[in-house]
Amino acid sequence: MGRTNVTTEDHGRLRVLVLFGGRSSEHPISCITATGVLGAMDPERYEAVPVGITRTGQWHGLDADPANWNLPGGDLPRVPEPADPLTLHLTSDGTHELVSVTRGTSYGAVDVVFPLLHGPFGEDGTLQGELEMAAVPYVGAGVLASAVGMDKHFMKLAFQAAGLSVGPWETVTDRQWRADPEAAVRRVAALGAPLFVKPARAGSSFGITRVSDPEGIVAAIEEARRFDPKVVVEAGIEGREIECAVLDGHGVSAPRASLPGEIVVRDGSGGHDFYDFQAKYQDDSAAELSCPADLPQEAIELVQRLAVEAFDAVDAEGLSRVDFFYTPDGTFVINEINTMPGFTPISMYPSMWERSGLPYGELIDELLSLALERGTGLH
Repeated sequence: MGRTNVTTEDHGRLRVLVLFGGRSSEHPISCITATGVLGAMDPERYEAVPVGITRTGQWHGLDADPANWNLPGGDLPRVPEPADPLTLHLTSDGTHELVSVTRGTSYGAVDVVFPLLHGPFGEDGTLQGELEMAAVPYVGAGVLASAVGMDKHFMKLAFQAAGLSVGPWETVTDRQWRADPEAAVRRVAALGAPLFVKPARAGSSFGITRVSDPEGIVAAIEEARRFDPKVVVEAGIEGREIECAVLDGHGVSAPRASLPGEIVVRDGSGGHDFYDFQAKYQDDSAAELSCPADLPQEAIELVQRLAVEAFDAVDAEGLSRVDFFYTPDGTFVINEINTMPGFTPISMYPSMWERSGLPYGELIDELLSLALERGTGLH
């Protein structure tokens, strides 16, 4: 694929650096997300500059055709290593431009960044810190919120401090596991069954195991540790999985919550015990979105309020998707927050806003507007 032919001339359009790929296991998901955003950006208003980040962290300027980043059959997309990597440079006059690392050639100014990376080294505050250092506006949460939102342990502590209902869990650190794995297993087993064993900082699609028997705990922890040496184990909660999309407010206006949605994993569809990677991205028949979720009106209003409280609890900005369990007694137990949720046209976050009256293209407009309004630095 060839590099986008970019110039420094200003044609009155906002020049948007769309970043995707990255070093985490969520790399192909990020590429899929970029497909949706690149395809929906209004070319009359925006000049999209797609840059893929490789598994090794190199920035690769790529063809702007979003079809190149779709999910072709069962193959997962991947950003190839570049012959001429790029970097983002802050100029002496305070503007930002893409520059060739090897030749020093400028590939044009950048007005705002849309960082569509999921998982570590993209959604966890590391990339956000780089963009803050370069003083370039970007879509989404800042450094702290991104880091807290990625670490399921500290995320839960923030939710508890804000008074949100959090289910029972245990954290197993790398030191604890290496020093005394038997003690860690006993502590985890006391949560009961079923258990969900997850990498603490590795997104929500890989390394997760549902454990129904204590004998499976060790293997599940080792599987999670393939993605992160820090592991979070959650007690299974009886309840429906309800999600709500949050969009930041302008100025002093409060964040906004969409109508809640519910993902229903169909029984007997490919053997999915829960909403895993295959159910999300590779099996169209595995699950369906119900939005608005079939809930009493008072429950809809409650989960919208709780979603905004969760957004504020981690000091999020821009956008987030907040996931809850709705228990038989009418309680909402928070599961997690995603500060950069999947963003294809059929992903939960934009789908919930679509059904709440905000179409996909207008949602992108809102996010870019919020990023420019916020700017960078302490605010």
